[in-house]
Amino acid sequence: MARRKSKKMFRTPKAARRQARKRRSTVAERRKKVFLYRGYTLDELRALPLTAPVDDMEALSVAALMPSRVRRTLDKGLPEDMQYFLDRIRSESGVVRTHCRSMYVLPEMVGRTLSVHDGRKFVDIEIKPEMIGHALGEFARTRTSVTHTGPGVGATRSSKHVALK
Repeated sequence: MARRKSKKMFRTPKAARRQARKRRSTVAERRKKVFLYRGYTLDELRALPLTAPVDDMEALSVAALMPSRVRRTLDKGLPEDMQYFLDRIRSESGVVRTHCRSMYVLPEMVGRTLSVHDGRKFVDIEIKPEMIGHALGEFARTRTSVTHTGPGVGATRSSKHVALK
């Protein structure tokens, strides 16, 4: 007579943890991750002024949250070309074309599409929240990698020889 195995199976602790993890992942939907820049949401960043008044250094502004290079540029005041570009972004709807590659991405630009010149053409860039604090030129590459094909006729000594038949 053959011995019957009992129906109850004992799992290893690792298998039990794996099955519990699988159960948890199917039950609840994944929560969408909220974008935070230094602890502030995008709406909170848009509500802040670009720079703080000179007499009130304690006031919170977008410039105070930026990296040092960006903060210094904003505190000194934007150069004329950057200020003109920022005014155009605020006033125009649609795609805004620019040669101003050194302009930094600010919270009010998020969601817009900008065309940045890369030296020979304009590259369309959709501004995402993760781009805040970076220069526009970082997203429009000026150099591309060269892809070479095989050597052509006359490229080497051996390629000069052409078989007749």
